[in-house]
Amino acid sequence: MQADWRRERPDLDVSPLAVIGRLHRLAARLTAELTLVYQRYGLGEGEFDVLAALRRAGAPYERAPGELAAHTMVTTGAMTKRIDRLERAGLVARRPAEDDRRGRVVALTEAGLRLFDEAFTAHIHNEHRLLAHLAPEEAAALQTLLTTWQDRLDDTAQDRHDR
Repeated sequence: MQADWRRERPDLDVSPLAVIGRLHRLAARLTAELTLVYQRYGLGEGEFDVLAALRRAGAPYERAPGELAAHTMVTTGAMTKRIDRLERAGLVARRPAEDDRRGRVVALTEAGLRLFDEAFTAHIHNEHRLLAHLAPEEAAALQTLLTTWQDRLDDTAQDRHDR
């Protein structure tokens, strides 16, 4: 692909394609591999993320909808749709917040907790399977590189926002 672009656009340095293109294809492949596990439990990626955010909160496994949106990096509108689907499936329940009569809280139900713990166990096994293609030191080096890159991109975005 790079050779084609170098031929077609010799005026451009297309070397970023070697990294960005591979990461993009790898991300799509990983997403496909991960969602296979979610689907076995009747979940989409978004629903899995919501259940994970609730489970990570610790007992009693609840958060406000806005907090869930922030933890899963989606809009509150998208979060409402996800919560609606999970509530219809009996995996979460909404209730009034104890400290704010106008506020709502979303909590895992017993069925949601059981299903998520089973799905999460399968998910972690799947992630181990996917990472097994790298030696432990390769995985550690990749984690360091990706963290450094993400931090620098985040710093750049914050600098642009501050200006």
